[in-house]
Amino acid sequence: MKRLSQYFLRGLIAILPLGLTVYLLFTLVAWSESFAMQFIRPIVGNFYIPGLGLILTAGLIVLTGFLISRDATARLLNWVELPFTNIPVVKSVYNSLKSFADYFSPQHRGEATQQVVILRLPNQPLEIVGLITRNHMHGLPPGFLPGDRVAVYLPMGYMIGGYTVFVPREWLTPINMTVEEAMRSSLIAWMSTRKNP
Repeated sequence: MKRLSQYFLRGLIAILPLGLTVYLLFTLVAWSESFAMQFIRPIVGNFYIPGLGLILTAGLIVLTGFLISRDATARLLNWVELPFTNIPVVKSVYNSLKSFADYFSPQHRGEATQQVVILRLPNQPLEIVGLITRNHMHGLPPGFLPGDRVAVYLPMGYMIGGYTVFVPREWLTPINMTVEEAMRSSLIAWMSTRKNP
């Protein structure tokens, strides 16, 4: 019985990531196809090519990116964002998601180094893996300690949160690992011994 439960857990661990990925992709394709059927079919009639919804969704995303790159449209977007940035609870959720998305945007990539590092406290045999999210202290409110300090995000296992700490740069050791690999390893609390591709 014990061996059977081990086989079950191994099979679940193998199937679950694949199943969730396929499910999310299927949901995206189904939603985009449904969107296309509702809005395009009245225009094109019976002439419909499978996959047109996915192409339309990708085109809509590219068009949105192009439009918000223009000053006039960016100002209009600020007006659209007003309800989301003024309602108390919605404001917190929206601003957090927007800040997270902005961190990975092309404009932001030149400002901050997305570097995976090991944080070692002086005289402590403790190592913590984190991500540099801010390379300087400029623009922060008064009260932070002076010196060459950086912000490091320390993700918690199973993505239930994390901590941002401001530490001296000399406490950090860069490691040869991508941000994606570090976040994936943190998600499973570094339990996997297999090297990620």
